[in-house]
Amino acid sequence: MSSKPSLDALRIDRPSHPESRGGLWWLWLLLILAASGAGWFFWSKKAAVPVVQTMQVTEFKSDGASRATLLNASGYVTARRSATVSSKVTGKVTEVLVDEGMEVKEGQLLAKLDDSNVQAALKLAEAQLEATRTALEETRSNFDLAEKELARATRLSSSGASSQSDLDRADFLSKSLSGRLRKQTADIAVAEAEVAQWQQQVQDNIILAPFGGVVTSKNAQPGEMISPMSVGGFTRTGICTIVDMASLEIEVDVNESFINRVKAGQAVEATLDSYPEWKIPAKVIAIIPTADRQKATVKVRVGFEKIDPRVLPDMAVKVAFQSDESAPAGKSLTIPKSAVFDDNGTSIVWVISGEKVERRAVSISLTAGDQTTLSAGLSSGETIVTSTSGTLKDGSRVQLSKR
Repeated sequence: MSSKPSLDALRIDRPSHPESRGGLWWLWLLLILAASGAGWFFWSKKAAVPVVQTMQVTEFKSDGASRATLLNASGYVTARRSATVSSKVTGKVTEVLVDEGMEVKEGQLLAKLDDSNVQAALKLAEAQLEATRTALEETRSNFDLAEKELARATRLSSSGASSQSDLDRADFLSKSLSGRLRKQTADIAVAEAEVAQWQQQVQDNIILAPFGGVVTSKNAQPGEMISPMSVGGFTRTGICTIVDMASLEIEVDVNESFINRVKAGQAVEATLDSYPEWKIPAKVIAIIPTADRQKATVKVRVGFEKIDPRVLPDMAVKVAFQSDESAPAGKSLTIPKSAVFDDNGTSIVWVISGEKVERRAVSISLTAGDQTTLSAGLSSGETIVTSTSGTLKDGSRVQLSKR
């Protein structure tokens, strides 16, 4: 036998009981639960920090002439006087004398329709009128002669030189021609009316501008049929659309909850979406005395103080209804009304200082609509809270919103 130790003698025996392995799994489970609890604790502490939205305060200088805004709304530029010009009769377009963007005057010729049939009928009516007038002249001459014959027969009958039958014949002829004269005179009036009717139909084939304005669309071309009413897919109902640019105004839908802030004659500042830096002076023309039950709004008409060529129909516009009071003269700060909080009767704002908020009492000089003007308490450049997701305390930490 070999004297060297066997390799089996060097093997280390390890316990293989299932109870020992199960104990290690419980240990790992406890560690995972502890880590989860710690994470939840720190997350809940972080979630408890209120999230705030902020803005930087900017100081502006007021001369005392500017007015505070009571209400903001949006609407569209509309034309009070606009028309799609059509004809009174159905006919074929032979000529269109306008194009988009062209300025036209009242009574200016816009288009012509085919009037060949009407012209022929007019010539026939004029010829019939002339024939009736000629017949009337002939009857008038015969009536004059019959009147003379009646006078002569009357003298001869009274002297016994003529019989009664000759007198009766002369009287009958005079009365007959008198009746024919009256009938032909009436026929002339009828013929003149018929001529006037065909002349009017000739005019109906000439389309004129009902008022001065600008052509915004051209709806028909020569060769197309046009009709005052829709009679099929191949018939136009208008030649062009004319807009009176002097009648442009703004139509705004105001929520009925805030209509009490609007009144007729109120000053308005309008801003076109196309020209956001251009402030257009305007005023309220009228409040339409009915509400839209579907949208819960009331329509308000706003007129421009002065019409500008840059203002076009259907442009989107924002309006700011102004208060009668002017902003105080001098330097002042205007902040959203939502940034002012009430603390037991004291108006305060929350000022951001690092990651904490500081309570600051302020003095309000004017509140109009969604804006508040301060006279003391804040300085230009400071950052304040406009809204918060939780309750704020002096010196508490906050989390700035990333929106």
